[in-house]
Amino acid sequence: MRILLQRVSKGQVKIADQTVAQIDKGLVLLLGIHKTDQVKDADYLIEKCLNLRIFSDSDDKMNLSVIDIAGEVLLVSQFTLYADTRKGRRPGFSDSARPEVAIPLYEYVIQQIKLKMGKVETGQFGADMQVDLVNDGPVTIMIDSEDKYPKIGLDDGKL
Repeated sequence: MRILLQRVSKGQVKIADQTVAQIDKGLVLLLGIHKTDQVKDADYLIEKCLNLRIFSDSDDKMNLSVIDIAGEVLLVSQFTLYADTRKGRRPGFSDSARPEVAIPLYEYVIQQIKLKMGKVETGQFGADMQVDLVNDGPVTIMIDSEDKYPKIGLDDGKL
């Protein structure tokens, strides 16, 4: 599971020129779900995103999380985060989860963020959406649930 996280001063989602979701200061989370993802992947990313200290404190240091600042969250499903561009010029999406896997995980993420934040704004799964945002900083961070597993290999000096 991947999230492209952006710290924003505002964000919104439109579908067919109608605003369906809108936030002020907080996070826009673009969520990509892999075909092998499970609830544990979602739990890891939710905890990481909501507690990541990327908002400024009174000394202008990135020391506060979206929870600390009582910020808002806009979650948008984005299967293209698993695009495979290694061959040719047309990306492949065979690593992205099919809707029967992705929709329950997407809804789980929404439910868990609501429990922790009180609310979450969302796009519409599978819809053609226009996402507008003002990236604050800019701060844009890619977080992958695969990162929770230690990488052990020959290049780190351990056998």
